[in-house]
Amino acid sequence: MVLPLGKLRNDLLREVVFPNLGVEDSKVIHGPREGFDSAVLEYNDDHYLVVATDPILGVPEETFGFFAYHFASSDVAVFGARPRWLVVDLLFPEGTSREFLEATMKDLNAECHKYGSTIIGGHTGVYPSISEPTATTTAMGIVRKSQLKLPLAKPGDRIVVTAKVGLEFAVSAAYFRADELSKVLSKKELMRLKRSFYFETVVPDALIAKPFVRGMHDATEGGLTALHEIADNSGVGFRVHPEKLHIDPLVKKVLEFYDLEPWSVSSTGTLIAITPPEKVNSLITELLKNGILAFELGEFTEEKDRVLVEGNEERPFPEFTEDPYTMLYKRRGRN
Repeated sequence: MVLPLGKLRNDLLREVVFPNLGVEDSKVIHGPREGFDSAVLEYNDDHYLVVATDPILGVPEETFGFFAYHFASSDVAVFGARPRWLVVDLLFPEGTSREFLEATMKDLNAECHKYGSTIIGGHTGVYPSISEPTATTTAMGIVRKSQLKLPLAKPGDRIVVTAKVGLEFAVSAAYFRADELSKVLSKKELMRLKRSFYFETVVPDALIAKPFVRGMHDATEGGLTALHEIADNSGVGFRVHPEKLHIDPLVKKVLEFYDLEPWSVSSTGTLIAITPPEKVNSLITELLKNGILAFELGEFTEEKDRVLVEGNEERPFPEFTEDPYTMLYKRRGRN
């Protein structure tokens, strides 16, 4: 069996990965689990330690340092912890310039200062077996036990989403497939999309949303199909109302050009906030005060059905099969 591109599917996690995790440890409160992008460890009587790790590869070079901070830090933030400590491995191919290293470290340093984080260690090196800049970042943060946020829902909770659905795919397409997209986007529009990579983070979104939500999730690879993982872990269903979906007009143009629906495209930086109904308006208002547009997309239900509600019609909510982002990654070319 050849493994498919992208993150391992849940059946492989259950059958191959999860049975081989070493000895049990009572300090591990929440370990590896489908839909849980962070681990939670006992820290002291009042606090948990939240830990997440993520690779950074196949991204445009000017985004490398930014994502080296935000990919893992976003996973810590959605569990309710401010990213405090980072361990960063930076692996470079032969021929990498000193200027690229300097730019990467300056970008990492800037994000650390913005959110009060410290890089405490890691590894750096240049190796002939590395074909492109690659990083792995482990982020850690402390959260009060009463303030831990898990990606779990109760019937009646609302699905609130920040308005960045499909952005990751569109930004990547602007970098890697600009020649194709020039058929529908102007040079100015392509440039605006490229600069939008700064929105591919949920660190600020999650830190603002924390007081108003039951749990949170970053809609990364597979996009909004992450709702299935939340439902699986919670024993609930959900209903999504497509007419409430807000997509940036440029992102919509890109998705339409590739004939893609928005539900399963990579959407890193899109916060899925599991929100009690009485807190929805306060959450959306607080996010908007901080320049983050959000909207209520649907609700979790006691019935186990998972549907798109389109007028009087219902159809099953799409499952994650292959993220269209793999199309860009397999045939990417810089423009």
